[in-house]
Amino acid sequence: MITDRKISIPPPSTLPSFVERRIDTWLERYDKLWGGDHLLHGRVPGANAIQLSSNDYLCLSGEREIVEAQAASLINNKDLLMSATFLHGDNPQSRLEKKMAAYLQAEDGIVCQSGWAANVGLIQTLAGPNIPVYLDMLAHASLWEGANTARATPIPFRHNDAEHLEKQMQAHGPGIVAVDSVYSTNGSMCPLPDILRVAEHAGSIIIVDESHSIGTHGPHGAGVVVDLNLQDRVHFRTASLAKAFSGRAGFITCTTYFKSYFMSESRPAIFSSCLLNHELEWLNTAIDFIQTADDRRIRLMEAASRLRAGLSDLGYNVGDGTEQIIALEAGPEPQTLVLRNAMQALGIFGAVFCAPATPKNRSLMRLTINSGLADVEIERILTVCAEIRDTVDLKNWPSTRRLQRQK
Repeated sequence: MITDRKISIPPPSTLPSFVERRIDTWLERYDKLWGGDHLLHGRVPGANAIQLSSNDYLCLSGEREIVEAQAASLINNKDLLMSATFLHGDNPQSRLEKKMAAYLQAEDGIVCQSGWAANVGLIQTLAGPNIPVYLDMLAHASLWEGANTARATPIPFRHNDAEHLEKQMQAHGPGIVAVDSVYSTNGSMCPLPDILRVAEHAGSIIIVDESHSIGTHGPHGAGVVVDLNLQDRVHFRTASLAKAFSGRAGFITCTTYFKSYFMSESRPAIFSSCLLNHELEWLNTAIDFIQTADDRRIRLMEAASRLRAGLSDLGYNVGDGTEQIIALEAGPEPQTLVLRNAMQALGIFGAVFCAPATPKNRSLMRLTINSGLADVEIERILTVCAEIRDTVDLKNWPSTRRLQRQK
């Protein structure tokens, strides 16, 4: 079944011309590039569909132990509905922050409303006008937004290229370096020791977004930074807890000294409500569960490795990444639309990434692996991807041509 995806926009007369022009530009993309078919949507998944669009890496959603803890918190609801800036003393949020910080081997930590709020608020409190913020070109959009909000100077460097970062720093001076430990578009891993060496040599702060590695990587899921024993050298780690934690919050590791300052200066923290107690309880129980979920982490990586190897054997260029996120980069948006439709027609549902989430003409289907993916489902995905190669014109994808040039 295909849903009605026609977009309804209010008549132009109800909006000023400057808004109308922006909407018209988007509608032209929708009509001409997408043919009136919303690229990010498509079919409604059927009962037997394989869903590869959720970030619930360890399959915590519906986990009885965590659900029951959250339900008990809801029943005994005693929420304080106010900004977390006003929280002090012993309270559920401060207890979670201490527990999470201990888990990540940090001195202290801050619970935020989301990973977006964590990154924007953090950079906004660190940077300012004319301060260079060095961003990996694949760094999450929230890190870029943080630089813009701080009115800092965003300076990109080539993906995972420590030498290019060093050249940029030689030209622009010390500042803030922001990277992801595992990148959300293609599952590539940051060469953190090399990036950190460059940042330290230049006297710069480094922020590592661990949204896609906390819970899934490192000892007991404590992340890549802890796995590499870099927790005492990385200034700040951030994370969305809407991935492996299957919750709705963000987190920042920091010193207690910095935390007090942040809560008085971060605009997302000041002007948003604190988390509710049942949300905090979900995360509190999830920490305990995740720390003992080594079997799920092992299965997650086995499934990701097997699927990535199988896709590579079929001719798909998936070598840019190594972790539990796999990108099928068709390139131009119309070609990605063909790929999406071909996969969905055979019951495989991923997530489409296109501009502004990717550079123009580098749109892709992102396949997000989870620990519950069965071997028979992996084989079904590979069978589908083998069947559609001619339909999606795989041999002429820009990513395929790049792969051929590398050989």
